[in-house]
Amino acid sequence: MRVLGVDPGLTRCGVGVVEGVAGRPLTMLGVGVVRTPVDAELGQRLVAIEQGIEQWLDEHRPEFVAVERVFSQHNVRTVMGTAQASAVAMLCAARRGIPVALHTPSEVKAAVTGSGRADKAQVGAMVTRLLRLSAPPKPADAADALALAICHIWRAPAQNRLQQAVALHTAKAPQAKAPQSKASKGRTA
Repeated sequence: MRVLGVDPGLTRCGVGVVEGVAGRPLTMLGVGVVRTPVDAELGQRLVAIEQGIEQWLDEHRPEFVAVERVFSQHNVRTVMGTAQASAVAMLCAARRGIPVALHTPSEVKAAVTGSGRADKAQVGAMVTRLLRLSAPPKPADAADALALAICHIWRAPAQNRLQQAVALHTAKAPQAKAPQSKASKGRTA
């Protein structure tokens, strides 16, 4: 499985590609950051993010895109920029028919470090170890993108089995019949 992880941000959008399967060593295929100038117009910044993500999709041809789910913070302005960058990444993937998975920061931290409350240094250290890198990717946005990809590779098989089980159960469940009213009992058509 090849996954492009995207840690969305308006100024720095982390991107990282990881390949592998759960239970086996993983391989980093690329890591970086799509940057936009702080003083540029919002529309131009979003176009720059789109162009950067499109380049990563062209170069690495991922089977899945894992994006950090935007959560509420105290700074609405930061949340808006993150949400806009996230939407651009999802749009780029959807345009190509690539499935998108959203993972919360605590899910990613828990998957990679074992604790949903891990700090950025702990995430970077575990990404370095899991991918057998010589040093943590810099900046932290790049390491976070790799962590998203790792999280998706590890979680996707279990999520797929759960979805299949629910679908199978739903298909096998007997359909409930609507109760007949007293007036309709005994009548036949």
